[in-house]
Amino acid sequence: MEFLTAHGPALLFYLFAAMALGSAVLVVTMRNPMYGALSLLVSFLSVAVLFFLRNAEFVAVVQIFVYGGGIMVLFLFVIMLINLHRLHEVRMFAQSAPLGILVGVLLVALFVFSFVGVGFGPALATPENMVSVEGQAAGNSEAVAWLLYRQYLLPFEVASVFLLVAMVGAVILGRRN
Repeated sequence: MEFLTAHGPALLFYLFAAMALGSAVLVVTMRNPMYGALSLLVSFLSVAVLFFLRNAEFVAVVQIFVYGGGIMVLFLFVIMLINLHRLHEVRMFAQSAPLGILVGVLLVALFVFSFVGVGFGPALATPENMVSVEGQAAGNSEAVAWLLYRQYLLPFEVASVFLLVAMVGAVILGRRN
């Protein structure tokens, strides 16, 4: 029992990290797009649990609402709009396998390079900075909201306008004549 109380959060982290990676692999290897979309949903929710485990509640809730909700609904609409029976059968990964292997090796090398501490410079946000607002202790959500609505208000509003235009465009393209 002591082992579970001492190593429980680490075990949960590794369990949900493995679920996120496994479901991400299933997304790109599934032949049926609906199964791929469901695997993507599992990946999104696993990442949200990872955020919860790292005490980033705001990011976890945004992950669930934006990706688990909005993006998944968009993907499912696209899957339902295209006629899957009329698509030709294609060989997956036939021409791009060497390029994919090269990019995969480079990404693993980049991960190992940054994991051993060499990195590309100082961290952009330290944990101390993300839980304080004007030098006073605050919750994670409050600190993120403070940064988002004070320093990054214009990019936030531009992104919201882009999302609105994309949503209107999707509705117009999805309409039947």
